Amino acid sequence: MARIYKKLHKWPGLIISFLLLYYSITGIFMNHRELFSKIDVSRNNLPKEFRYQNWNNSALKSNLIKSADSILIFGNIGVWLTDSTFTDYSSFNNGFPKGSDNRKIFDLHHSSDGNLYCATQFGLFSFDRARSQWSKFDLDVDIKRFVAIESIEDTLYVLNRSYLFKGKSEGINTHFQKIELKQPLDYNNKVSLFETMWQIHSGEIFGIPGKLFVDFLGIITLFLSLTGIIYFFFPGWIKRRKKKAKSVSAIVKTNRWSLKWHNKTGAWLFVCLIVLFFTGMFLRPPLLIAIAYSKVSPIKYSHLDQPNPWYDKLRDLRYDKNRNEFLLATSEGIYHMDKDELAPKLFQIQPPVSVMGINVLEPFKDGAYIVGSFSGLFLWHPAHPEIYNLAQNKMHVGKSTGRPIGDFKVTGLITDLNGKQYMIDYDKGAVPLYHHKLFPEMPNNVLEESKMSLWNLSLEIHTGRFFRFMLGNFYILLVPLSGLVSVMVVLSGYLLWRKKFRKSKTR
Repeated sequence: MARIYKKLHKWPGLIISFLLLYYSITGIFMNHRELFSKIDVSRNNLPKEFRYQNWNNSALKSNLIKSADSILIFGNIGVWLTDSTFTDYSSFNNGFPKGSDNRKIFDLHHSSDGNLYCATQFGLFSFDRARSQWSKFDLDVDIKRFVAIESIEDTLYVLNRSYLFKGKSEGINTHFQKIELKQPLDYNNKVSLFETMWQIHSGEIFGIPGKLFVDFLGIITLFLSLTGIIYFFFPGWIKRRKKKAKSVSAIVKTNRWSLKWHNKTGAWLFVCLIVLFFTGMFLRPPLLIAIAYSKVSPIKYSHLDQPNPWYDKLRDLRYDKNRNEFLLATSEGIYHMDKDELAPKLFQIQPPVSVMGINVLEPFKDGAYIVGSFSGLFLWHPAHPEIYNLAQNKMHVGKSTGRPIGDFKVTGLITDLNGKQYMIDYDKGAVPLYHHKLFPEMPNNVLEESKMSLWNLSLEIHTGRFFRFMLGNFYILLVPLSGLVSVMVVLSGYLLWRKKFRKSKTR
């Protein structure tokens, strides 16, 4: 058996070691998004797929029409003021902290009293008209991502991923009341298996200590990869130097030290490493499909074991004037709720939405809504069983749960002054919806300021998408195969060490 273990550990281990080097480094960056949020990378130095073309790569999420010749567009590029033709742009980002991640905008709202509010990755902002810059609210939240803003007359309703915040609109002086929404009738205290896997993989499931432990595992993975590479190549190097009568003592010491601590470290932490690699396998397609819509009980005393039934589940909010109620998009589906009772009730008919989350929830007409996610773009009416696939111009056939990644990966929707709409696809960018007028190209000043955050670059590398220019569509197999091989290498290494360890014990 030792020979089999050695074969399973040696050559696959060498190959996977080089991949694990970048998985470890990017994983640590991803685990501390806000810490590294001010660090950006120029897209000009990246493969073509990661350069903005036609507003792709989530550049745009939506737009806000202030007047006939004053339109604000927003998304991953921040906020920009443009004209009615979408051709002349000026930055509207003054006041946001430095870094692309700090300009990741989820919603922009113009209240009836003329104040502007902005929901971002790391907080809620109001535009200070006196100083012509954005000003951040100091709110009691542990999840800083705000996702939606609505208003009814002079009352503002703001949603982050866990709570609703309510206050009278007074610009930068607005005071908010933090509200925990009531649990739904069908509440069973289950959480997404995908979210559970994600949080185990990142360590977030046990808060900051958990994330730091996973960082430690990342460093250990780096160490095991480097010492494994040393032990693979050094013996041959030592032999060649001996033949040439050159000194090898320092190299021999390094080789022995590497082997000793490679074995000990791997033996001590092999279970943790297997859990880390195994959970990572399921966070990208195709294995993601197997767990995408599965529910499990939260792990006791973990970050997911929360008294708030909506903790990290809220995604979008829209006020429906005709129904006089809110539409609430969550990771559990779309609900409706009375603006006073705030008790969400699940719609029986659900539109297809990717497990990656909803990106578009816009009113259409006659009570219908346009719903967009990585599953596609759909026209949905809560009272009608028929759902129309807007992106493909046909009736939707299939489950209400959307594919994790569909033919169109919708990240936003733009509407011009004439009502013409553009679907924003992650890959294709701005696509005209039922008309032929192309959306203007991105101007140079927007391109120059719109870099990629270090976190986002790390994500692209960590998920394998970065290597699409080399592997084509086969990049999708990189994560599951890497995870599978890593589990095999760690397990075979432990069994090999165990067998040799037992032998040495019996001598």
